[in-house]
Amino acid sequence: MHFIWMLIVGAIIGAIGGAISGKGEKMGCLYNIIAGLVGSFVGQGILGDWGPHLAGMALIPSIIGAVVVVAVVSYFVGRNR
Repeated sequence: MHFIWMLIVGAIIGAIGGAISGKGEKMGCLYNIIAGLVGSFVGQGILGDWGPHLAGMALIPSIIGAVVVVAVVSYFVGRNR
């Protein structure tokens, strides 16, 4: 059950990160989940484990990390087109 909550919260974090960066308008649900989970890992690794938590993820560092992940990925994907 915890895994399902992680996926749901990861999708929400990824969608918020995409909306904040302005690069997430074409992202699908799977990309939102991946961006949210990777962003959570990156954000908590760099900024620490502070702020409100949901499904084992610190929300504020996770959202900031998702913004960074979405921006970096969209930069490299945009260069190849």
